[in-house]
Amino acid sequence: MHAYRDQYAQLFHNGRNVVLIAISADSVDALASWARDDEFPFVMASDLGALVGQQYGALASRPGLTNRNLFVVGPDGKIAWRAIPFREIDPTAYEELGEALDRIAAPVEDGGGQ
Repeated sequence: MHAYRDQYAQLFHNGRNVVLIAISADSVDALASWARDDEFPFVMASDLGALVGQQYGALASRPGLTNRNLFVVGPDGKIAWRAIPFREIDPTAYEELGEALDRIAAPVEDGGGQ
């Protein structure tokens, strides 16, 4: 989460045409405290029952833990890119993520002008 925060302006276009939602099995209170203390500029959502994690295959083999999966959803609502698992300690993973975000966050050309 700190890497996302620290690279937010570059990777996530400062939130322009991109919405980052971090989903965790932690409680709302725990996430709110963490987001406030660490000044995360993005949304954090609680999946306390792990229903979203289960649907996206993020549940780890050990109960109560989740894998670090990452999904980029395009403007059409479909998954445009995925990293299962996301290799958060590998710098090239952020390059790949940035390229995926650049592809879907690019401003749509009007195409109607002459």
